[in-house]
Amino acid sequence: MAITQAMCTSFKDQILEGVHDFRSSGGDTFKLALYTSSATLDATTTTYSATNEVGNSGSYSAGGGTLTNISPTTSGTTAFTDFDDISFTSATITARGALIYNTTPAHTYTNPTVVVLDFGSDKSSSAGTFTIQFPAATASDAIIRIS
Repeated sequence: MAITQAMCTSFKDQILEGVHDFRSSGGDTFKLALYTSSATLDATTTTYSATNEVGNSGSYSAGGGTLTNISPTTSGTTAFTDFDDISFTSATITARGALIYNTTPAHTYTNPTVVVLDFGSDKSSSAGTFTIQFPAATASDAIIRIS
């Protein structure tokens, strides 16, 4: 099993189809789900699945948490968006990676994927706070960039 960081190939196609709405007001709802090292996630992952997702603990529950502050913008020839950091409190979690997916797409897709995140190794919290800290919202660092 392996988690490989990637922008999902299906997401790239769905952008051209107008499936995902990243508007900061009235746009789609995007979530982040956490996965164990037993998960297989990569660019070919097309939909959210609970298989090998971490178990419910503290404020983390199946499906993960809702991402906020979706603010698409551009700089030079690059379009990008970012999210506020997300934390799960009072949680005992061991996760190897995460999946960002859309719970409210404009078309007939169900929970289509956006990005797979590989943490590089297991990250854990023990009855504490598990935080995903997103990179800076810049053309060269934002979590979602199209250049």
